[in-house]
Amino acid sequence: MAYRSISISEFLITMANVIIMGAQWGDEGKGKIVDLLTEQADVVVRFQGGHNAGHTLVVEGKKYVLHLIPSGILHAKLCVIGNGVVLDPSALLQELQELDNHGISITGANFKISPITQLIMPYHRELDVAREKRKGKGKIGTTGRGIGPAYEDKVARRGIRLGDLYNRQIFEAKLQDNLAYHNFMLENFYNAGTFTMETIRDDYLRMADTIAPFVDDVPVILANAMDAGQAVLFEGAQGTMLDVDHGTYPFVTSSSVIAGGACSGAGVGPTRIHQVLGVAKAYTTRVGSGPFPTELTDAVGEHLFKVGQELGASTGRARRCGWFDAVVLRHAARVNGLTGLAITKLDVLDGIPSLKVCVAYNRNGRRLENMPSDPSILDVCEPIYEELPGWSEATSGIERMEDLPKNARDYLAFLESVTGVPTRIVSTGPDRKQTIILDNPFG
Repeated sequence: MAYRSISISEFLITMANVIIMGAQWGDEGKGKIVDLLTEQADVVVRFQGGHNAGHTLVVEGKKYVLHLIPSGILHAKLCVIGNGVVLDPSALLQELQELDNHGISITGANFKISPITQLIMPYHRELDVAREKRKGKGKIGTTGRGIGPAYEDKVARRGIRLGDLYNRQIFEAKLQDNLAYHNFMLENFYNAGTFTMETIRDDYLRMADTIAPFVDDVPVILANAMDAGQAVLFEGAQGTMLDVDHGTYPFVTSSSVIAGGACSGAGVGPTRIHQVLGVAKAYTTRVGSGPFPTELTDAVGEHLFKVGQELGASTGRARRCGWFDAVVLRHAARVNGLTGLAITKLDVLDGIPSLKVCVAYNRNGRRLENMPSDPSILDVCEPIYEELPGWSEATSGIERMEDLPKNARDYLAFLESVTGVPTRIVSTGPDRKQTIILDNPFG
């Protein structure tokens, strides 16, 4: 397959709306890809999840870890938090302060939050921790930050929205009802601590005053930007296999991670999306419990863990490591409508003499090409591998496809062939300059 790399200077701004989302179990390196493509965008939108996600960016040798605020804030772009996010105000204010300490100014002009964004409350965090403790060995492996319980309240129609903080009567009435319900469960079922209305009310009203300049009508802002021909980038958190519907349920997050979630989580129609870029590591990782068919517990797995520095950006938890799983990627391509792939951490494979790619699963002698609808089946599936030669040459920092070792190019071409998705971008290191650009998703 013939490749032609383009330079950063050729990476011209064009007007399109692009979703960037994880194609595996999260932690694929979306932060760097978002940071790179943000230069092409006018608006960057976060559309789901909470501060349980983390994007690690390295810009000119300086490391940033963002949990809520879109990565575009480092480029002075308009950054938006949509209604699909669950927002912990204290976590947001802490992140704002950390960015201010780095000299990054955030105002109501460059940062917007939807007033219909659901809030994470203190009792959500307490419930999250108490539930995991009660489940013992069967725990899901949540971050304990209240994400799931907040989404539960949203679906149960008892959730408190950001905009409620600016109507004291509504806020107090909702808070009182929620505390009656959740305190009862915490005390009588989980034997955990309870909360008083006055403490929560006063704390959240105080934070609401600081957040007020950022609250605005996000669907209108995005519609106006698109109508004006501006480019909008939708920044996903987690990954496809953690989607509440299409992931390895119940070992999933509590929101719609896939590309369709960008529309519902930001208030835009699907006809306004032009490209969907899936981000995937050149191998596979996942954090927490749940099935992982290609997981490695040998020396190769240890290599991937150490060289890839596989620790969670938000939690510091060790990531489980394994070979690239094409079954997972084909599933991600279908449910997201992927138009391209960004392959990250290719350099982590340097020096491994032989590489494997899972092309299908074996379930009791039956070959499975597609992800089973019942994820529990994965526990009794064995990966079917194709083996490819590795490379001894260093790929770190290479910026042109033609400069990669032949075996590395062949490996990437094989990933394209078994996933059915063309490669648009290849990352060869953590810095934005350590990138091979084959095609511009905004073109």
